[in-house]
Amino acid sequence: MIGPGFFNLDFSVFKNNYIKAISENFNVQVRAEFFNVLNHASFLAPINNSTFFDSTGAPIGGAGSVDQLAVPSREIQFGLKVIW
Repeated sequence: MIGPGFFNLDFSVFKNNYIKAISENFNVQVRAEFFNVLNHASFLAPINNSTFFDSTGAPIGGAGSVDQLAVPSREIQFGLKVIW
């Protein structure tokens, strides 16, 4: 069995604010980073991929089911970086 395709989109935006009153090179950077922006569910390959039946021929519960995510849900982080 082949699992579903994988899709992930990350996005980052930042702004540099130079403060000349302190120093010519002093910079305060404000940033926001977004991971899995579209919140697209990307599932792992089916579990128990090679075994669907046990030794007695009875089906194994959950074999071949797609129920685990490859990436976490949307995450957003904000940061402030001081560069001198």
